[in-house]
Amino acid sequence: MRAAQGSAMSSKPRKRSRPAPDDAVPDGSVPDENRADCPFTVNVVSELERSDKDGGPKSKKRKQDKPAEDSNKKVLTQNAVFHPEGKFKTGQSMKLVYNVEPRKQWMDMTRYNSFVLNGVKYYTEDFVYVANEATMERQNSLPAGASKVAKKADYWVARILEVRASDEHHVYARVYWMYWPEELPLGTLDGKKQISGRQPYHGQHELVASNHMDIINVVSVVMGVNVKQWIESNDDDIQESLYWRQAFNSRTAELSSVALVCHCKTPANPDKTLVGCSNKICEEWMHIDCLLDDVLTRVYDRLGTDTPHKPEKPVIKQEAKEDIIKEKPKEGTNGDLPYRLLSPDEAEDRKSPIVANSEVKDQVLVKQRDDESSKATETPTPAPDKSSKFGLAKRGKRKKLSKKPWEGLFEATLKMNEGPTVWEITDLREGIEGGEKQWTEQAYCLLCSTVID
Repeated sequence: MRAAQGSAMSSKPRKRSRPAPDDAVPDGSVPDENRADCPFTVNVVSELERSDKDGGPKSKKRKQDKPAEDSNKKVLTQNAVFHPEGKFKTGQSMKLVYNVEPRKQWMDMTRYNSFVLNGVKYYTEDFVYVANEATMERQNSLPAGASKVAKKADYWVARILEVRASDEHHVYARVYWMYWPEELPLGTLDGKKQISGRQPYHGQHELVASNHMDIINVVSVVMGVNVKQWIESNDDDIQESLYWRQAFNSRTAELSSVALVCHCKTPANPDKTLVGCSNKICEEWMHIDCLLDDVLTRVYDRLGTDTPHKPEKPVIKQEAKEDIIKEKPKEGTNGDLPYRLLSPDEAEDRKSPIVANSEVKDQVLVKQRDDESSKATETPTPAPDKSSKFGLAKRGKRKKLSKKPWEGLFEATLKMNEGPTVWEITDLREGIEGGEKQWTEQAYCLLCSTVID
């Protein structure tokens, strides 16, 4: 049997930044009149409204998920389904109190734990791609005969919370939306600042979980998708598919916190390398970009724009008294022989699934910092100063003409697989004579100043 054909979209646009999430079809290959209609809307209830409607504190004893059909005042409750590792600054939970309109029509439908669409079975708690008007317009703009495969990032991602249907032609899913970082609205609270859109720490395949609820017609579902939670405290938890670590509370427009790393105290981007300190007391993670800037800034401070890099003379170790060079006795010393050390420059509810018919077919531990290496300049790079407390480095302010004065003059590559961890420095300056064009520098932790092995 075929599903009843929906009329032109009549429901109002949702809260998402893109227009009408359920005003679309899976492949965008059908005309506008076949869009998936959904007559239901979700209204979030504030705590004050909830108290008035439920009669105060006594309402806690009532079963919020299954209110009596003849009551229009009771509200529904959706407990939190996303539990981010970080916290919300306001202390609010992801729990949501809501109403569905038209309420009686929604409550009269039968609940199912799954539905079948185009031969594919979807369950509650599954993540799915959902078509929207943007994907449909993109598909329809393609020339005749062109592939109708859309970019997955153009679809919305949702988690199915509940499935209800009156018959196989009218099957609906209540969902929580997963946000692409670009969709974070203006004024979103991220820690102490207000942001919007993608942030530097968001990875290419990263989503943001939310308690933004909607009801969609299931014919808007394109396909299932695997979405996992990334636990940042698990160093071995590497995500290769879609994942989420932050949650967006739609009631407070707030993002949950993320772990801060490195001396710059900013979050990690999972697409970029983090370098771990090998000091067992420290073991902090650092952004490779911060380490790169640090080592090249030190090289620039040492060599500037015109000083060549010259290797230091080999160090000769002296351990025995016999290796000490004796000087000639001075007159009037009674034959005492003063000794001279080497000079400094020499030493360093379940039911059967509803079948929905549709007319629509088908870390590498890296360790780092800059400074001396097996090869240094004529004036060796001093190791970072260490404070007397906790071994933290005391870092003075540098006078810089620009944030990255080394750009275009030097570049560095981190070498980790060939012996000790070192930076390979390349001198890009032209017309500099009398020095080496490539050498290595030791890698130092930006927090404890330990040489990274």
